[in-house]
Amino acid sequence: MKFVLASRNPKKIAELRTLLSAHLHDAEVLSLDDVGILGEIEENGATFEENALIKARAAATSGYIGLGDDSGLCVDALNGEPGIYSARYAARTSALTDHSDEENNRVLLEKLNGRSPEERTASFVCCFACVFPDGREFTVRGEAKGRILSAYCGDGGFGYDPLFFYEPLGKTFAQLTPAEKNRISHRARALEAFAKALVEEDPA
Repeated sequence: MKFVLASRNPKKIAELRTLLSAHLHDAEVLSLDDVGILGEIEENGATFEENALIKARAAATSGYIGLGDDSGLCVDALNGEPGIYSARYAARTSALTDHSDEENNRVLLEKLNGRSPEERTASFVCCFACVFPDGREFTVRGEAKGRILSAYCGDGGFGYDPLFFYEPLGKTFAQLTPAEKNRISHRARALEAFAKALVEEDPA
């Protein structure tokens, strides 16, 4: 079964291949470049699901099953921020044009300054969209709940991982091994839900 992931990021494609193969042994994941889809896909949706669908629909124009994902961090005390703007939070909330991981984390810590641990609850969210060439489509969501620390802890991962503390394992996402993260992350949970939904939608 061939899928086209709406991405050109080699690391994301490799990660998806690893995670998806645990559920679908005959899955082959292609990139936009592999199928000749050029240009950027404008993500102008208002939710994770909408953005994932925009990307999956673009990928499905290849004639294969299109996959799109959108993910981010949602902090309860900030009314769900940074949400769909997680990757460019610093640039969106300040005069900065830089939206590096470091600047995004700095802005997040400033906004949570003075908040107690109990007020720092958050969730990593990942939504996957699947679009078939015949127009059928569905979305699934995976979440991992934790809280935001006041300082970095761990040197692995990326993005907000050094600040996101996962209570069941007593570690931040930046302290998890790849195997640990692939068991409990929001992306892993979304992919598990995706694999189940795919079998229901296309049992053959």
